[in-house]
Amino acid sequence: MSFLARIYEKILVLSKTSRATYYLVILSFSESSFFPIPPDVMLAPMCIAQPKRIWILAFYTTTASVLGGLLGYFIGVYGFSIVEPMLMTAGYMDKYDLALQWFNRWGFWAILVAGFSPIPYKLFTIAAGVVSMALPAFILASFVGRGLRFFLLGALVKLFGNKIDSFLKRHINVVGWVSVFILLAFIGVDFFNQYG
Repeated sequence: MSFLARIYEKILVLSKTSRATYYLVILSFSESSFFPIPPDVMLAPMCIAQPKRIWILAFYTTTASVLGGLLGYFIGVYGFSIVEPMLMTAGYMDKYDLALQWFNRWGFWAILVAGFSPIPYKLFTIAAGVVSMALPAFILASFVGRGLRFFLLGALVKLFGNKIDSFLKRHINVVGWVSVFILLAFIGVDFFNQYG
């Protein structure tokens, strides 16, 4: 079993403990700036186990993720030279370069889409700091993107219950990319209506 698979299994175990909400907040914060496992893997089983708390769990996950994103932003502003070798070692440099390209093209929308997509959000938070994205816009885009992702997950659990857990484990990347495509389509229609 790989290192990441072992971490994933431990996170699933933690999701069933009495202190699971604290672990969810820590995981959500960490994933936005440096940790490799997304909070979805803990949020989904917790929502299944605690259906009356779905919306508060999605809120905690979103808020902690945005706060972690702020840490990533400030890493980009003040410490990119320290994390750049780690990005290279982890094989994230290509994705980081993609994040920079997205910023050059779309700015605010890059963070919003990254918060929702399966592309590691941490790369965008760090890139946002490197390019000195306006902090209020960064926070707003992060709340919208991350909130869409985690509240959608909560809604899916509300609708489908236990069935969604096995589906997400198999198809989370496909769900993420389809969602990004739909979101980009809405943005494109809005842009066309304004400027077309």
